[in-house]
Amino acid sequence: MSEPLLVIGNGMAAAKLCEELSARALGRYAVAVVGAEPHLAYNRVLLSEVLAGHMKAQDAQMKPAAWWREKGVTLQYGTPAAAIDRDRRQVVLSDGRRLPYAKLVLATGSHPIRLPLPGMDLEGVHTFRDLKDVEALLAAAAVKGTRAVVIGGGLLGLEAAVGLAGAGVKTSLVHLMDRLMERQLDAAAAAFLKRAVEARGVEVLLAAASEAIEGDAGKVTGLRLKDGRVIPADLLVVACGVIPNADLARAAGLEAKRGILVDDTLATSDPHIFAIGECAEHRGIAYGLVAPAYDQARVLARGLAGEDARYEGSVVATNLKISGVPVFSAGDVTGGAGTEDIVLTDRGLGVYRRLIVKDGLLAGAVLFGDTADGLFYLDLITNRTPITAMRADLAFGRDAIAAAA
Repeated sequence: MSEPLLVIGNGMAAAKLCEELSARALGRYAVAVVGAEPHLAYNRVLLSEVLAGHMKAQDAQMKPAAWWREKGVTLQYGTPAAAIDRDRRQVVLSDGRRLPYAKLVLATGSHPIRLPLPGMDLEGVHTFRDLKDVEALLAAAAVKGTRAVVIGGGLLGLEAAVGLAGAGVKTSLVHLMDRLMERQLDAAAAAFLKRAVEARGVEVLLAAASEAIEGDAGKVTGLRLKDGRVIPADLLVVACGVIPNADLARAAGLEAKRGILVDDTLATSDPHIFAIGECAEHRGIAYGLVAPAYDQARVLARGLAGEDARYEGSVVATNLKISGVPVFSAGDVTGGAGTEDIVLTDRGLGVYRRLIVKDGLLAGAVLFGDTADGLFYLDLITNRTPITAMRADLAFGRDAIAAAA
């Protein structure tokens, strides 16, 4: 008889886990997936494309309904999990139903950060995290003459700003730091990115600290900065990052810090409960990115299939392409003592490559404009491949190295 395996969360990590399980442990588990959103699992990376009108929401689905049926996965979406009864090994849904489990996987994702600013409760203030947010933004953007302000110059903020500009909204992006995506890019790549975003109709304001959201009659009218400037807005989007959604886990008494603590098997402090994706914290890191979530899903599927599988962490990589703006970064992009830089810049073509070398190995890579070799560089970093023999051609990518061999 198949063991009941329950997955809480119907996002990208959960979909990847079910895909991997179907290939490795078909029939071993009776898999059920519980999701709070009233949708099939979808690719959150594509939300900006939906917002800009470049694709429909259903086109962002990870798998069609028929795939889930064929794999024998029971879907329960639109009814969130309310509690975990660890003693009875049951999950209590918000409507009172109880679902049993032999093994439970938490893939609850993240909450969007809401800034502690006056005016956050005004009508017209939104976050940018799910399809519901996109639907609200599209409704607001449909009003002619709408002006939008996006707070946050990281991945989420850029996606929201470029998406709104693509939908025809006059959009300003406000960022506290002196460059966009400061955690992933160096100053040169960030400057290329700023120009590309501005070319798509987004006003970019850097080193701009938000002080308060202004409003009239309960509706947002603008964002006041600490230097006294007021940026007019009928629509304001807070896109300053995410925090792991460990609410269910904490309420159930599982160990958690920033995220749900997991060991190298992805098990929590309860050996019957696992966590993957943005809600999980492994060796002090809560990644908040898709690629590590997929790595974790693969390892957990192997473990659930009976293999001795261990997750040892992921090399962090960012691959961004919004409306033709291509950016890639991986590994250590800060450089510093003991490192050397290999830099290729072509402002005319809008191409920039910086490769950080340390002890004969590639330690990090930052690419803008042409990111085709991004995964090649990521492999070199991940596998700690010696690059001394290919160094002369390294900046020109895989094809140049192969031709020179």
